[in-house]
Amino acid sequence: MGVIRNVAIAGASGDLGTPILRALIDSNLFSITVLTRHESSAEFPTSVRVLRVDYTSITDLAAALTDQDAVVSVLTSNAMEAQLPLIEASIATGVKRFIPSEFCADCGNPKTATLPVYHCKNTVHELLQRRARENPQFTYTSIRNGPFLDWSLAFGFFLTLKPEQGAETITTPLYDGGDRPFSTSTLTTIGQAVVGVLQRPEETKNRVVFVHDLVTTQRKILAMAREIAPDRTWNPVDVSTEDMEAAARDNYAKGNFDLQASVGFFCRSVFAEGYGGEFERVDNQLLGIPEKSDEYLEEKIRAVLANSS
Repeated sequence: MGVIRNVAIAGASGDLGTPILRALIDSNLFSITVLTRHESSAEFPTSVRVLRVDYTSITDLAAALTDQDAVVSVLTSNAMEAQLPLIEASIATGVKRFIPSEFCADCGNPKTATLPVYHCKNTVHELLQRRARENPQFTYTSIRNGPFLDWSLAFGFFLTLKPEQGAETITTPLYDGGDRPFSTSTLTTIGQAVVGVLQRPEETKNRVVFVHDLVTTQRKILAMAREIAPDRTWNPVDVSTEDMEAAARDNYAKGNFDLQASVGFFCRSVFAEGYGGEFERVDNQLLGIPEKSDEYLEEKIRAVLANSS
Protein backbone atom coordinates (compact mmCIF):
# COMPACT_ATOMS: atom_id res chain seq x y z
CA MET A 1 0.00 0.00 0.00
CA GLY A 2 1.09 3.59 -0.53
CA VAL A 3 2.62 6.04 1.91
CA ILE A 4 0.26 7.43 4.53
CA ARG A 5 0.24 11.23 4.55
CA ASN A 6 -3.24 12.45 5.47
CA VAL A 7 -4.37 11.35 8.94
CA ALA A 8 -7.65 12.05 10.72
CA ILE A 9 -7.87 11.57 14.48
CA ALA A 10 -11.07 11.24 16.51
CA GLY A 11 -10.98 11.83 20.27
CA ALA A 12 -7.85 13.99 20.20
CA SER A 13 -8.66 16.01 23.32
CA GLY A 14 -8.70 13.18 25.87
CA ASP A 15 -6.01 11.92 28.26
CA LEU A 16 -4.67 9.58 25.58
CA GLY A 17 -5.81 11.46 22.49
CA THR A 18 -3.74 14.52 23.44
CA PRO A 19 -0.35 12.73 23.53
CA ILE A 20 -1.21 10.77 20.37
CA LEU A 21 -2.03 14.03 18.57
CA ARG A 22 1.22 15.53 19.88
CA ALA A 23 3.22 12.55 18.57
CA LEU A 24 1.61 12.89 15.14
CA ILE A 25 2.41 16.62 15.04
CA ASP A 26 5.96 16.23 16.33
CA SER A 27 6.74 13.57 13.73
CA ASN A 28 6.35 16.17 10.93
CA LEU A 29 5.23 13.32 8.68
CA PHE A 30 1.51 13.90 8.32
CA SER A 31 -1.17 16.39 7.39
CA ILE A 32 -3.53 16.08 10.34
CA THR A 33 -7.28 16.57 10.60
CA VAL A 34 -8.97 16.51 14.01
CA LEU A 35 -12.57 15.32 14.15
CA THR A 36 -14.55 16.73 17.04
CA ARG A 37 -18.19 16.89 18.05
CA HIS A 38 -20.23 19.96 17.17
CA GLU A 39 -20.81 20.73 20.85
CA SER A 40 -17.18 20.31 21.88
CA SER A 41 -15.30 23.29 23.33
CA ALA A 42 -11.89 21.61 23.05
CA GLU A 43 -9.08 23.65 21.50
CA PHE A 44 -6.34 22.25 19.28
CA PRO A 45 -2.99 23.43 17.88
CA THR A 46 -3.24 25.78 14.91
CA SER A 47 -1.13 23.39 12.82
CA VAL A 48 -4.04 20.95 12.45
CA ARG A 49 -7.32 21.24 10.57
CA VAL A 50 -10.38 20.86 12.80
CA LEU A 51 -13.69 19.53 11.47
CA ARG A 52 -16.85 19.29 13.55
CA VAL A 53 -18.84 16.13 12.85
CA ASP A 54 -21.89 14.15 13.86
CA TYR A 55 -20.48 10.78 14.89
CA THR A 56 -23.84 9.11 14.31
CA SER A 57 -23.96 10.14 10.63
CA ILE A 58 -22.00 8.09 8.08
CA THR A 59 -22.72 10.80 5.49
CA ASP A 60 -21.32 13.55 7.72
CA LEU A 61 -18.26 11.50 8.61
CA ALA A 62 -17.64 10.52 4.99
CA ALA A 63 -17.57 14.19 3.97
CA ALA A 64 -14.95 14.84 6.68
CA LEU A 65 -12.84 11.81 5.70
CA THR A 66 -12.59 12.54 1.99
CA ASP A 67 -8.94 12.21 0.86
CA GLN A 68 -7.79 10.81 4.23
CA ASP A 69 -5.28 7.94 4.16
CA ALA A 70 -5.73 6.85 7.78
CA VAL A 71 -8.08 7.28 10.72
CA VAL A 72 -6.92 7.03 14.33
CA SER A 73 -9.76 6.52 16.80
CA VAL A 74 -9.11 7.50 20.40
CA LEU A 75 -12.77 7.72 21.33
CA THR A 76 -13.47 6.87 24.95
CA SER A 77 -15.03 3.64 26.18
CA ASN A 78 -18.32 5.52 26.62
CA ALA A 79 -18.32 6.31 22.89
CA MET A 80 -17.36 2.94 21.45
CA GLU A 81 -20.55 2.77 19.38
CA ALA A 82 -19.40 5.88 17.50
CA GLN A 83 -16.60 3.83 15.95
CA LEU A 84 -19.04 1.75 13.90
CA PRO A 85 -20.23 4.59 11.59
CA LEU A 86 -16.64 5.90 11.61
CA ILE A 87 -15.46 2.57 10.20
CA GLU A 88 -18.18 2.51 7.53
CA ALA A 89 -17.43 6.10 6.53
CA SER A 90 -13.72 5.21 6.28
CA ILE A 91 -14.49 2.35 3.91
CA ALA A 92 -16.83 4.51 1.83
CA THR A 93 -14.17 7.19 1.29
CA GLY A 94 -11.21 4.92 0.57
CA VAL A 95 -9.33 5.23 3.87
CA LYS A 96 -6.39 2.81 3.76
CA ARG A 97 -5.76 2.24 7.48
CA PHE A 98 -7.96 2.36 10.57
CA ILE A 99 -6.49 2.26 14.08
CA PRO A 100 -9.32 1.54 16.55
CA SER A 101 -9.56 2.72 20.11
CA GLU A 102 -8.10 -0.35 21.83
CA PHE A 103 -4.89 0.83 23.53
CA CYS A 104 -5.40 -1.64 26.36
CA ALA A 105 -4.45 -5.00 27.82
CA ASP A 106 -4.46 -8.09 25.62
CA CYS A 107 -8.23 -8.09 25.13
CA GLY A 108 -7.85 -10.91 22.60
CA ASN A 109 -6.58 -13.28 25.28
CA PRO A 110 -9.28 -15.97 25.69
CA LYS A 111 -9.68 -15.27 29.41
CA THR A 112 -9.52 -11.48 29.10
CA ALA A 113 -12.07 -11.58 26.27
CA THR A 114 -14.68 -12.91 28.72
CA LEU A 115 -14.51 -9.71 30.80
CA PRO A 116 -17.46 -7.43 29.95
CA VAL A 117 -15.34 -4.27 29.97
CA TYR A 118 -13.56 -5.51 26.82
CA HIS A 119 -16.60 -6.79 24.91
CA CYS A 120 -17.07 -3.55 22.95
CA LYS A 121 -13.40 -3.46 21.94
CA ASN A 122 -13.55 -7.04 20.72
CA THR A 123 -16.77 -6.34 18.83
CA VAL A 124 -15.05 -3.50 16.99
CA HIS A 125 -12.01 -5.71 16.32
CA GLU A 126 -14.17 -8.48 14.84
CA LEU A 127 -15.98 -5.94 12.65
CA LEU A 128 -12.65 -4.61 11.36
CA GLN A 129 -11.48 -8.13 10.50
CA ARG A 130 -14.67 -8.82 8.56
CA ARG A 131 -14.77 -5.48 6.75
CA ALA A 132 -11.08 -5.75 5.79
CA ARG A 133 -11.76 -9.17 4.22
CA GLU A 134 -14.68 -7.71 2.29
CA ASN A 135 -12.78 -4.58 1.24
CA PRO A 136 -9.12 -5.41 0.47
CA GLN A 137 -8.19 -1.73 0.10
CA PHE A 138 -9.27 -1.12 3.71
CA THR A 139 -6.89 -2.30 6.45
CA TYR A 140 -6.58 -1.97 10.20
CA THR A 141 -4.03 -2.17 13.01
CA SER A 142 -4.91 -2.67 16.67
CA ILE A 143 -2.45 -1.46 19.30
CA ARG A 144 -2.26 -3.20 22.68
CA ASN A 145 0.01 -1.60 25.23
CA GLY A 146 -1.06 -2.73 28.69
CA PRO A 147 -2.04 -0.26 31.41
CA PHE A 148 -0.81 3.32 31.13
CA LEU A 149 2.36 3.50 33.23
CA ASP A 150 2.36 7.19 34.15
CA TRP A 151 -1.42 7.39 34.67
CA SER A 152 -1.52 4.16 36.71
CA LEU A 153 1.25 5.31 39.05
CA ALA A 154 -0.30 8.73 39.54
CA PHE A 155 -3.79 7.40 40.27
CA GLY A 156 -2.81 4.38 42.35
CA PHE A 157 -3.82 1.59 39.99
CA PHE A 158 -0.54 -0.30 40.41
CA LEU A 159 0.02 0.60 44.04
CA THR A 160 -1.19 3.12 46.59
CA LEU A 161 1.73 5.53 46.79
CA LYS A 162 0.03 8.51 48.39
CA PRO A 163 -0.97 8.43 52.08
CA GLU A 164 -4.46 9.44 53.12
CA GLN A 165 -4.57 12.75 54.93
CA GLY A 166 -3.30 12.32 58.49
CA ALA A 167 -2.40 8.65 58.02
CA GLU A 168 1.05 7.40 59.00
CA THR A 169 0.75 4.07 57.18
CA ILE A 170 -0.14 3.59 53.52
CA THR A 171 -2.38 0.58 52.96
CA THR A 172 -2.03 -0.80 49.44
CA PRO A 173 -3.51 -3.85 47.71
CA LEU A 174 -1.28 -6.55 46.25
CA TYR A 175 -3.33 -8.42 43.66
CA ASP A 176 -2.99 -12.21 43.77
CA GLY A 177 0.24 -11.82 45.74
CA GLY A 178 1.74 -8.96 43.74
CA ASP A 179 4.33 -11.12 41.95
CA ARG A 180 2.68 -11.41 38.53
CA PRO A 181 4.76 -9.67 35.80
CA PHE A 182 2.84 -7.30 33.55
CA SER A 183 3.57 -5.08 30.55
CA THR A 184 2.99 -1.35 30.81
CA SER A 185 3.49 1.73 28.59
CA THR A 186 3.48 5.50 29.05
CA LEU A 187 1.07 7.69 27.14
CA THR A 188 4.01 9.13 25.20
CA THR A 189 5.09 5.67 24.07
CA ILE A 190 1.58 4.88 22.85
CA GLY A 191 1.69 8.02 20.73
CA GLN A 192 5.02 6.86 19.29
CA ALA A 193 3.46 3.47 18.54
CA VAL A 194 0.72 5.12 16.48
CA VAL A 195 3.32 7.01 14.45
CA GLY A 196 5.32 3.80 14.01
CA VAL A 197 2.28 1.93 12.68
CA LEU A 198 1.51 4.67 10.15
CA GLN A 199 5.13 4.71 9.00
CA ARG A 200 5.12 0.94 8.41
CA PRO A 201 1.72 0.18 6.85
CA GLU A 202 2.72 -3.08 5.17
CA GLU A 203 4.37 -4.65 8.22
CA THR A 204 1.44 -3.72 10.47
CA LYS A 205 -1.38 -4.52 8.05
CA ASN A 206 -4.50 -6.27 9.43
CA ARG A 207 -3.02 -7.38 12.73
CA VAL A 208 -2.47 -6.55 16.37
CA VAL A 209 0.79 -4.93 17.40
CA PHE A 210 2.01 -5.19 20.98
CA VAL A 211 4.17 -2.57 22.63
CA HIS A 212 5.42 -1.86 26.14
CA ASP A 213 7.98 0.28 27.90
CA LEU A 214 8.83 -2.42 30.40
CA VAL A 215 7.67 -5.43 32.40
CA THR A 216 7.40 -5.13 36.17
CA THR A 217 5.47 -6.40 39.21
CA GLN A 218 3.63 -4.74 42.05
CA ARG A 219 6.22 -5.97 44.56
CA LYS A 220 9.02 -4.48 42.48
CA ILE A 221 7.25 -1.10 42.43
CA LEU A 222 6.71 -1.35 46.19
CA ALA A 223 10.40 -2.15 46.80
CA MET A 224 11.43 0.87 44.72
CA ALA A 225 8.97 3.13 46.58
CA ARG A 226 10.31 1.98 49.93
CA GLU A 227 13.87 2.71 48.84
CA ILE A 228 12.97 6.14 47.47
CA ALA A 229 10.85 7.14 50.49
CA PRO A 230 12.24 5.30 53.56
CA ASP A 231 10.31 7.66 55.83
CA ARG A 232 6.99 6.19 54.65
CA THR A 233 5.48 2.92 55.82
CA TRP A 234 3.45 0.70 53.52
CA ASN A 235 1.03 -1.97 54.68
CA PRO A 236 0.43 -4.37 51.75
CA VAL A 237 -2.83 -6.33 51.82
CA ASP A 238 -3.42 -9.33 49.55
CA VAL A 239 -6.49 -8.93 47.33
CA SER A 240 -7.98 -11.61 45.09
CA THR A 241 -8.63 -10.54 41.48
CA GLU A 242 -11.19 -13.35 41.27
CA ASP A 243 -13.16 -11.68 44.05
CA MET A 244 -12.73 -8.32 42.33
CA GLU A 245 -14.09 -9.72 39.08
CA ALA A 246 -17.13 -11.10 40.93
CA ALA A 247 -17.76 -7.70 42.50
CA ALA A 248 -17.40 -5.98 39.11
CA ARG A 249 -19.88 -8.39 37.51
CA ASP A 250 -22.30 -7.62 40.34
CA ASN A 251 -21.86 -3.89 39.64
CA TYR A 252 -22.61 -4.41 35.96
CA ALA A 253 -25.66 -6.51 36.80
CA LYS A 254 -26.95 -3.55 38.80
CA GLY A 255 -26.37 -1.18 35.89
CA ASN A 256 -23.20 0.42 37.23
CA PHE A 257 -20.67 0.76 34.39
CA ASP A 258 -18.39 3.59 35.50
CA LEU A 259 -14.62 3.34 36.05
CA GLN A 260 -14.92 2.45 39.73
CA ALA A 261 -17.38 -0.35 38.92
CA SER A 262 -15.01 -1.69 36.23
CA VAL A 263 -11.75 -1.73 38.22
CA GLY A 264 -12.09 -5.41 39.05
CA PHE A 265 -12.11 -6.31 35.36
CA PHE A 266 -9.04 -4.19 34.65
CA CYS A 267 -7.14 -5.71 37.58
CA ARG A 268 -8.07 -9.21 36.45
CA SER A 269 -6.74 -8.59 32.94
CA VAL A 270 -3.43 -7.18 34.19
CA PHE A 271 -2.56 -9.09 37.36
CA ALA A 272 -4.27 -12.49 37.14
CA GLU A 273 -2.57 -15.66 35.95
CA GLY A 274 -3.32 -16.63 32.37
CA TYR A 275 -4.84 -13.31 31.30
CA GLY A 276 -1.87 -12.14 29.24
CA GLY A 277 -0.78 -9.26 31.44
CA GLU A 278 2.81 -9.84 30.37
CA PHE A 279 3.06 -9.76 26.59
CA GLU A 280 4.82 -12.81 25.15
CA ARG A 281 6.19 -10.76 22.28
CA VAL A 282 6.30 -7.09 21.43
CA ASP A 283 6.73 -5.05 18.25
CA ASN A 284 8.91 -2.36 19.81
CA GLN A 285 11.79 -2.89 17.40
CA LEU A 286 9.52 -2.72 14.35
CA LEU A 287 7.93 0.49 15.62
CA GLY A 288 11.23 2.11 16.65
CA ILE A 289 10.45 2.14 20.38
CA PRO A 290 13.26 1.23 22.82
CA GLU A 291 12.34 -0.73 25.92
CA LYS A 292 12.99 1.12 29.17
CA SER A 293 15.17 0.32 32.18
CA ASP A 294 14.51 -0.02 35.90
CA GLU A 295 15.97 3.45 36.27
CA TYR A 296 13.21 4.79 34.02
CA LEU A 297 10.55 3.17 36.22
CA GLU A 298 12.25 4.51 39.33
CA GLU A 299 12.14 8.05 37.90
CA LYS A 300 8.39 7.73 37.33
CA ILE A 301 7.81 6.46 40.87
CA ARG A 302 10.02 9.19 42.31
CA ALA A 303 8.01 11.88 40.52
CA VAL A 304 4.72 10.58 41.95
CA LEU A 305 6.16 10.34 45.45
CA ALA A 306 7.54 13.88 45.22
CA ASN A 307 4.10 15.18 44.30
CA SER A 308 2.46 13.44 47.24
CA SER A 309 4.75 14.60 50.04
